[in-house]
Amino acid sequence: MNHKNIHIALVGNPNSGKSSLFNSLTGLNQKVGNFPGVTVDKKTGTISLDDRTNAELIDLPGTYSLYPRRADEWVAYKVLMGADTEMKADVVLLVADASNLKRNLLFCSQIIDLKIPVVMALTMNDIAAKKDIKIDISGLEADLGIPVVPVNPRKNKGLAELKKVLAQVAARQGTHAPSRDFIENKKLAPQAITAIQELDEQLSDYAAVHFLINHEHFPLSNSLQNKMEQIEKDHHFNPTKTQAEEIMQRYTRIRQIMKQNVLEPGPLEKKLFTDKLDNLLLHHVWGYVILLSVLFLLFQSIFWLAVFPMDGIEWGFAEVSGWLSAHLPEAWWSDLIINGLVAGLSGILVFVPQIMILFGLITILEDTGYMARISFLSDRLMRKVGLNGKSVMPMVSGFACAVPAIMSARNIENRKERLLTILVTPLMSCSARLPVFTILISLVIDDTYYLGFLSLQGLVMMALYLLGTVMALIVSYIMKWFIKISEKSFFILELPIYRAPRWKNVGITMVEKARIFVTDAGKVIMVISLLLWFMSSYGPGDRIEQTEAKYATLIQQSPEKTDSLKRLASTEKLQNSYAGILGQWIEPAIKPLGYDWKIGIALITSFAAREVFVGTMATLYSVEESDDSSLREKLQSAKHANGTKVYTLAAALSLMVFYVLAMQCMSTLAVVKRETKTWKWPIFQLVYMTVLAYAMSWITYIVFN
Repeated sequence: MNHKNIHIALVGNPNSGKSSLFNSLTGLNQKVGNFPGVTVDKKTGTISLDDRTNAELIDLPGTYSLYPRRADEWVAYKVLMGADTEMKADVVLLVADASNLKRNLLFCSQIIDLKIPVVMALTMNDIAAKKDIKIDISGLEADLGIPVVPVNPRKNKGLAELKKVLAQVAARQGTHAPSRDFIENKKLAPQAITAIQELDEQLSDYAAVHFLINHEHFPLSNSLQNKMEQIEKDHHFNPTKTQAEEIMQRYTRIRQIMKQNVLEPGPLEKKLFTDKLDNLLLHHVWGYVILLSVLFLLFQSIFWLAVFPMDGIEWGFAEVSGWLSAHLPEAWWSDLIINGLVAGLSGILVFVPQIMILFGLITILEDTGYMARISFLSDRLMRKVGLNGKSVMPMVSGFACAVPAIMSARNIENRKERLLTILVTPLMSCSARLPVFTILISLVIDDTYYLGFLSLQGLVMMALYLLGTVMALIVSYIMKWFIKISEKSFFILELPIYRAPRWKNVGITMVEKARIFVTDAGKVIMVISLLLWFMSSYGPGDRIEQTEAKYATLIQQSPEKTDSLKRLASTEKLQNSYAGILGQWIEPAIKPLGYDWKIGIALITSFAAREVFVGTMATLYSVEESDDSSLREKLQSAKHANGTKVYTLAAALSLMVFYVLAMQCMSTLAVVKRETKTWKWPIFQLVYMTVLAYAMSWITYIVFN
């Protein structure tokens, strides 16, 4: 039996239930990448329509009409216009919200007039029923001239019927395009349209209008571009006037269709639960109190829920490392496996629980409808510093981990605001900084309480988090004047109704985001982890060999001191390695901040992951990593060459400020490169954050010294 493979473009207005339908139809048979040339999520999935027909479903970004303004809308537009060289749609599956049909029909009518085979999936029928809206499906089909199938993706209702209709349309492909125009497009600009169609006979009247307006954005030959430009001039084609006239005609016809096929209740319609809840959640006082509580709970949950799986992963890798150390012979390749490969994998996989939990919670907030309210409430403050309301969630997510936070900035349509969000999100103190803050605070801050419950150590910790947040807003305010991306910002936000989350959707999102992190950012982390292992294990000349020989002799002379001598040997080997030499080389640069060469090495090694600082210190000070008290005692008694303490209040606070503001995370740089498609912005980010961290740390050291 011959199988037919077709391409279906899934389109619709934002919040029309498009993502829900995509997930229900494809399940886990989906891939996420980027559309060519633009960082917009390209979601594709495979579905079987019947015994003979398989389809690739392409989820195009949500858009309100065929007049694109943003990068994601241009992606959908070019596919529908047949101007995307890598993607062609055989059939269009249009998702329309039954509870808001009038607005959805504008986009639908435009696609009908492109003469592409189209099927409408009518979603949100349960909400329409609650609003007492009744739709005559067969009448709507007759007036539109396309098949209309009511579906409920949440309950898998109507999906079998939808697949059947799609298979039928695909079988009659080329002959099943809508037979009549929705409006008389030819009358919009008759002579210009005819002239364009003489250049390409296959263009419908309405497609010809769009070629007149946007031909310079389509992949056409220079001669064709010039001919179309000439047609515009010869016939005095006015794009703005034509577009306005077209939209008015469409809405006139849509009103007729609505009147004939849709029975809506009068203006005294009872307020839905959504409206009553919005009175509280969007209140000018209580709305912000609830928002802060939700964000606090989200932030805390990432720690509470992730701690057990993260501990489990760390324990598992520790066991694997221990087993390998016991069973593998002492050789460079076994050290590479244990301290390079296994340690690198651990650095990747330990973040997976946080990424999955964070995106799971964000998906729940989106599904319930509260995410749109968060953006709405915070837009005013964000706009003042060059961002917009949609920047809040990535920035809050940055408290857990900057990697998934930067990935979640994709829902910001404006390129400048999205870039600013990506550039400042790493200033939010992530969970990897916690081990550094904890040990340094315990070294220099007294464990005292004010009013019996306010811990001084806790207040210092909170101050560090606030410092990162305030600096992020200040940096964004300054950068907005220098980043020259002239793209008008629209904050048009539709507030969806409140609904129960779709747990299947939450699960699929969690798995997908974890997979993207492991496969994309993970590659770069592994490479740099192996590089750091090499730099820490080898040194110039025969320095390492001389150190090994020296300690081998000392161990022979004093076998009872074997353990302590081995630890001292590892410290001295590190001192003579490339990483150690680099640490001593940068010591003059970090001395004004109150740091010694050992802190210099920790700054370099913790570039792999900030929390490596504690492990590096443990190795450098020749103590067992798990013995926290011994490490604190060693750090407290650490001295400079002149006999003064290394970890004074000024030096420790300076180091904490440095860790708040410095980039120090290769995973973040890797994901910024992936999202911006260039090394320019991650390098800029690394430079500006390092300079900022150095300056603020120096000021802190001077003030407290």
